[in-house]
Amino acid sequence: MILVNTDYITGRNLEMLGLVKGSTIQSKNAVKDISQAFKTLVGGELKAYTQMMDEARALATKRMVAEAEKLGADAIVNIRYSGSAVMQGAAEVIAYGTAVKFI
Repeated sequence: MILVNTDYITGRNLEMLGLVKGSTIQSKNAVKDISQAFKTLVGGELKAYTQMMDEARALATKRMVAEAEKLGADAIVNIRYSGSAVMQGAAEVIAYGTAVKFI
């Protein structure tokens, strides 16, 4: 599966199959939330949350690819990611794009 954030793939003619997406809502456990709250007092990267968001993007991408595979897609073009806070310490990540087949 080819994944790109452009709306084309050089040298390929594409048939659009439709929108595909994947999403997840992730949170860290209470102990991590507390330790990260203390980190905000001194500043710096909140590594537990960085890791959480990396895992969330990977899972959302995996779910998007699975949806595209069900359509028989060869690639997903124009991929975008969006995120939002759902509650304190929890975030939603959605990956979406256009599933395409090579013609």
